[in-house]
Amino acid sequence: MKLPYSLKLAAAVLVLGSTSCSVDEEAAVEKAAISQDTLSKIYAMGFGTTDVQAMEGGYLVEGDIFLTDKELNSSHDAKFLRVGETEQYRTTNLVNAGTGRVITVSMSSRLPSSYVAALDEAIARYNAQGLLISFRRVASNGNIDIVRGNGSYLASAGFPSGGNPYNSVKVNSNAIGSNPNTNYLATILAHEIGHCIGFRHTDYMDRSYSCGGAYTNEGASTVGAVHIPGTPTTADATSWMLACIGTGQNRPFNSNDQTALNYLY
Repeated sequence: MKLPYSLKLAAAVLVLGSTSCSVDEEAAVEKAAISQDTLSKIYAMGFGTTDVQAMEGGYLVEGDIFLTDKELNSSHDAKFLRVGETEQYRTTNLVNAGTGRVITVSMSSRLPSSYVAALDEAIARYNAQGLLISFRRVASNGNIDIVRGNGSYLASAGFPSGGNPYNSVKVNSNAIGSNPNTNYLATILAHEIGHCIGFRHTDYMDRSYSCGGAYTNEGASTVGAVHIPGTPTTADATSWMLACIGTGQNRPFNSNDQTALNYLY
């Protein structure tokens, strides 16, 4: 995905990514060199090290995934991970759903009012699956807050910790526009919410599948990508968790996505 999503914006392809600092601050941060030590830590967590971007408080990887400095410097459970092919993958951390859990989602008033309909559509897509987790839009202070970001990405988010979803999705309204197609934006938001509850990119093993460019596969690592049983071993051209999305494209959950969602939640 990249403008930084992390969905990326290249030619006719958009990726998702995010940041919360100002444009000038962001530009200064992104120009900072990424040390080999930092790249090694990112790789050890099971994430790609191509096009890593320094952000305020951490790093943007794989186009739209934000890793905080705290996450990079924490100890990790050293598991051998299956090398990615084309199956669905999740992170080692998930949301604690218990016997049922409602996750609230709010949207900043700094984003265009037209974005609310897209958020409602993204929430409806999840709630139609009958999962142990459901989503409800609230006016403010949601468990996941959709906020405005600036930079070379469409949107970005992080992964769960402590049994809770990642708490924010950054959306670059300058790149997406003030009145985008509702289903297109819903697809972007559903994708980022997917990261918040523990999903990795379906094509993380080779992002060139949806993003174009050169073949990339970071191989096995220690943490970060656990295969979800029952998902396909062949390429999945319509998954909502593919790294990149074409402008205006709509990707509701396909049957493999539904299998993955129902397996985890």
